[in-house]
Amino acid sequence: MAAEGENVTGGKEKSDDHASEAVSSDSYTLEALVLIKEAQQQHGLRHGDYQRYRSYCSRRIRRIRKSLHFPQGLKNRVTPKKVTPEILTDPRFIQLPLFCAERCWAYAMQLKAEANTEPRKKFHMTARLRKAVHYAEELVALCQSPKCDARTKLECEAYSTWISGSLRFELENWEQAMELFTKAKTIYQKLASAFTEEQQVVYQQRVDEIAPNLRYCAYNIGDESAIIDLQKMRIAAGEDQLSSKLDDLLSQTREKQAATLSEVTWRGRMVPVKVESVRLFLLGVGDAEKELESADTLDSKISIYETLLKQCIDAQQSLRDTLQEDVVFKAAIRGQQVEGKISNQHYLYSYLTYLRLKIAIERNLLLIENLRQYLQGPQMEEGRKVTKPQDLVRLYDIIIQNLGEIPKLHGVEEDSTLEEESNTRIQGFKAYRLFYIARAYSSAKKWTEAIALYQRALDCAQKALTGYKKLTDTQCLKEAQNLKELQGEISGMMYSCHANSILDLSPAGDQAVINVAAERRPLEDRLDEYVEDKSLTGKKPFVASFPPDFEPIPCRPLFFDLALNHVGFPSLEDKLEQGQKKVAGGGITGFVKGWLWGGDKK
Repeated sequence: MAAEGENVTGGKEKSDDHASEAVSSDSYTLEALVLIKEAQQQHGLRHGDYQRYRSYCSRRIRRIRKSLHFPQGLKNRVTPKKVTPEILTDPRFIQLPLFCAERCWAYAMQLKAEANTEPRKKFHMTARLRKAVHYAEELVALCQSPKCDARTKLECEAYSTWISGSLRFELENWEQAMELFTKAKTIYQKLASAFTEEQQVVYQQRVDEIAPNLRYCAYNIGDESAIIDLQKMRIAAGEDQLSSKLDDLLSQTREKQAATLSEVTWRGRMVPVKVESVRLFLLGVGDAEKELESADTLDSKISIYETLLKQCIDAQQSLRDTLQEDVVFKAAIRGQQVEGKISNQHYLYSYLTYLRLKIAIERNLLLIENLRQYLQGPQMEEGRKVTKPQDLVRLYDIIIQNLGEIPKLHGVEEDSTLEEESNTRIQGFKAYRLFYIARAYSSAKKWTEAIALYQRALDCAQKALTGYKKLTDTQCLKEAQNLKELQGEISGMMYSCHANSILDLSPAGDQAVINVAAERRPLEDRLDEYVEDKSLTGKKPFVASFPPDFEPIPCRPLFFDLALNHVGFPSLEDKLEQGQKKVAGGGITGFVKGWLWGGDKK
């Protein structure tokens, strides 16, 4: 089955060999960027699979050589042949150095990903990039032939410049890399301006890919404002493929800044920061605050929080590995009681846990804000998925649970201020939780339960507001203001539930219930009643019940002989007397005769 799938794929790839270039009688045109972008998207790079794309490039090179009768030797001996302008008789010859360079570049990117765990592979990656630059230079030399038009020459020159800039970027030759990337960006912008809007998309994507590299080079040269530009690009990228590249560039930038971060202060205690990944995360927290201020949409803010959570988990794991020899830390992890002052690194682990819980709470609050927009109401857009109150209740449960874990962190158990702040916030979020539970009950027309829950929500909100008066944090002041608005909303909801409960108990309410019940019956059962039923004019009118309901029918009758008890039968005594006389007439004689001779033979 695998061989069959490979043949089918090969046939599809063969059909692309002639589809990417426009051939005329005078000159050859190769849309290099369009060609390689289509190949990358169809053969692995959409999911970051560089190995699959490298294999595709090898197969395509072999097919082109075979179709052009341009082999690299015989079966038992390899004789390399270079493509020169003299043998350029077919536009497919131009694809050979192009895909050779792409194969080397894909291998280099694969090795770059593996170099995170195996540093020696970085040297192999550099060698493959140099090989890609060599093939790209051959491509430019080949396109100097008069048989290639101006577009082909520009595209190949831009591609070669971009590959060379990538090599200088990895070698950290920032000035040369910046010069080459600027040249490539200028060529691609000129090419984009020469085509229609549909064709400009591919070239503009390449320009967007080059821009972060340029700003990173500028930062390393000495432009401190470049890091701000990188953060803005990361916010605008959202969740597309460019965001992962920007995350890598930002992490590399923070690695240089991390050398200056040697200690951190939390709750009045200063602890040293020795683990590199922890330093990078703490720098990322400070940068994320600026990114959140400049972010415009909720989705971009949620994306920033998701990235922070991943970095925090990685930092915690790295710090936990260094604490394996700490006996007190091991006991705390197992849930045992810890007495006395804990170590600095253990305290730093508690601080990272606090940051993780805080980030998770803020992320969930953004999710709640997003879901509130789609609660059922008069201004609800058509086609939108309606948010149920139960969805918000679950998020508030998670927030309350996270806040409950903060006072239990090791090293801050005796911090009454932190405990009081957490308990106050818990009361506030409990008020929101009870509010949405009450809304769920009111939607089910359980008015008594809803009113009781609204009253409990008011009590929790009042307790929280009393506690917020002692807090001066900006976030707490904002939550207190929101709680005051919630109190007014709860009061209105309570009056509404009370009115609805009275309406349901009135005759008018009973009549409304009857009308609703009538609307649920099929039309055939209420032909003599007039009810305005809009569903009858819709796509699925409820005219008759199908399949029909079961109806009782008479069962098969059972017959009982009641006259038998009242019938008088004739006497049989005379018959019984004759039988007794016959038996007595035989006597002992008949018995002896039967015993000796076997009885009478008839």
